[in-house]
Amino acid sequence: MAKPEMCVKVINSSFSEDFHLLAFFGQQNVSYFLIFSILLMYFLCMLGNLIIIAVVWTAPRLHTPMYFLLCNLSALDITYASTILPKFLDYQITGRNSIPSTNCFTQLFMYITCVDTEFLLLSSMAYDRYVAICNPLKYSIIMNKNSCIILSLTPWTIGLLNSLLFVFLISHLSFCNSKNIIHFYCDMKAILRASCSDTRHVNLVILSEGYTLGFLAFGMILTSYAFIISAILKIKTSSKRLKIFSSCSSHLTVVVLFCGSSLSVYMNPESKNSTEQDLMLSMLYVAVVPALNPLVYSLRNKDVLDVLRIPKFISG
Repeated sequence: MAKPEMCVKVINSSFSEDFHLLAFFGQQNVSYFLIFSILLMYFLCMLGNLIIIAVVWTAPRLHTPMYFLLCNLSALDITYASTILPKFLDYQITGRNSIPSTNCFTQLFMYITCVDTEFLLLSSMAYDRYVAICNPLKYSIIMNKNSCIILSLTPWTIGLLNSLLFVFLISHLSFCNSKNIIHFYCDMKAILRASCSDTRHVNLVILSEGYTLGFLAFGMILTSYAFIISAILKIKTSSKRLKIFSSCSSHLTVVVLFCGSSLSVYMNPESKNSTEQDLMLSMLYVAVVPALNPLVYSLRNKDVLDVLRIPKFISG
């Protein structure tokens, strides 16, 4: 462990210093491809999610709990992508890969908030599908206005509180001669690697909270779908079974992509994933998933396609 006098305390002078983001930096052979790819993903994310919000807002028949939660997911994806991608594009285009410590911790706060909120919001959406399929006659009673508000506000509240805890712990770490972050944004694990403090207690909190929150949300999703699949198997007509299952397939796709990639990064011990694997998985759920969500949720959704007046053959 480094001597105290050789370290820079984050809570004192390091807030006036910069961190340096080194992932993908200075690699001319991949820089242009990355810039184009991330610009495309960011454009698709903003356009697709704004269209979904506008469509749901303007179409009275879409003013239902399912689409209310979908609008929350779209707003979250816009916030999520805008927290990370503009800064990444900036340092790829301009070559300025430094980020002030205050900005870094702000980005970290927003990032953790969005990740935790998305986990819990996906579980809220799974519960909505469970009620719609398993208790259709009581759907309007169970999924009333108050229930929708609770199912949307609870993920945001827990995400914000959890993010405050993590940023508080990490902001009290020390950094020695180098403040280089081997990542393309202020990622929690990358910042811990750059610290010269003993980070075992922080890692313990992250793993404990991550397993509790991540697998609790994932467990709620699996439980909801266990009941949904059981209800689907009881339906006699195959066409109706297929129709009901297709209404859940988009949500399942997003769950697998987002939860699978994020849990594999943060829940594995440090030695299991290489830095390159972490970067690729992070790129998947930071850039690709927010861009795909609008397509996954709307391309085969007849209600949305009808409002947009897109020919029905697109939706199959």
